[in-house]
Amino acid sequence: MLADNGYDRNAIRAKAAERTAWANIPPKANRKVCFVFSSWVYRQRNLVEWFFNKIKQFRGIATRYDKCPENFLAAVKLVALRLWCNDL
Repeated sequence: MLADNGYDRNAIRAKAAERTAWANIPPKANRKVCFVFSSWVYRQRNLVEWFFNKIKQFRGIATRYDKCPENFLAAVKLVALRLWCNDL
């Protein structure tokens, strides 16, 4: 789980641990107990944010014309494929 340091709470980290997930959240400056934090993984989160930003540029995805979840997922996959092909 990736999040900003605004989400650095013990409850969030405990919930992630319950679900066997690793919470990669940068510690706040006033935190007394420091947790493991990977700055490299945290920097990679921009790739995910940029991808969602590019997907939202497509009108059908942004306005969600497809009401059926399966059709919406297919549209997202088509847009992702188109974006991937443009990057080649």
